[in-house]
Amino acid sequence: MSIQIIGGSGFVGSKLISLLKNGVCHNLDKNPSPFFNEITTIGNILNKEQLNFDVKIKTVVLLAAEHRDDVSPSSLYYDVNVKGTKNVLSAMDNSGIKNLIFTSSVAVYGLNKVNPNEKNNVDPFNHYGKSKWEAELAIKEWYENDPKNKSVTILRPTVIFGERNRGNVYNLLKQISSGRFIMIGKGVNKKSMAYVGNIVAFIKDRLEVSQKGYHVYNYADKPDFTMTELTQLIESKMNISLPKKRIPYWVGMLGGYGFDIYSSIFRKKTSISSVRVKKFCATTHFDASKVCKIFKP
Repeated sequence: MSIQIIGGSGFVGSKLISLLKNGVCHNLDKNPSPFFNEITTIGNILNKEQLNFDVKIKTVVLLAAEHRDDVSPSSLYYDVNVKGTKNVLSAMDNSGIKNLIFTSSVAVYGLNKVNPNEKNNVDPFNHYGKSKWEAELAIKEWYENDPKNKSVTILRPTVIFGERNRGNVYNLLKQISSGRFIMIGKGVNKKSMAYVGNIVAFIKDRLEVSQKGYHVYNYADKPDFTMTELTQLIESKMNISLPKKRIPYWVGMLGGYGFDIYSSIFRKKTSISSVRVKKFCATTHFDASKVCKIFKP
């Protein structure tokens, strides 16, 4: 087995393993795999003793992360996404592994940016984006310690959707299909999205190319849609009619803060929060021309 996947029991990892499952990969995750337990070892990247890689491993694909926007305490983002990454890099050095593929996030750019590409300045607005950027800095330092022999590919995907996913896109579809959806804001903000099958195909492509050097790629499938265009498309495909009423942004944020207070008092997570309202109404579209030049899904 020449590929070590870390965090492969989740949504993206399971899809990637299904694409690679020909005896060349192994999975390490703190949770059992729903499909591939025969190649899965239970382990946590916060436990250095559990990061003992086979010397036959040529490349590590690091997918493990704290990524939900309701993680508490917020220090978990930095424990897992930063310290965990550093633990993996140390374990790779111990086993002589020189090649890394790391899934970061477009969250490092922040919200409401004008179609940023990989050369744009970072400006993360939440702990997830900040911790992912700190992890990238740690990886950059690791690479620069031996640039002649090491290779790094950092993938910054936008919001991911696909089969068996229960994330933001799924929640949007669920709300629309239930008839409880009402647009917040003007709906002119653009959104980039990425299909999970295309993302894992790109990771597989990078594994096969074995590209030397240090490379960063935004990943988004095109075209981008405004929220109005996206909901109209969903409306058409589901053959339903959505309410034409819209809630002003400030009213939506006020409601989000109300749910934040409720969650804090009763220690219960809700599907609505101020962060989710802010992200829903924000422009999050990204330049993926760099990846489009080398990969056609």
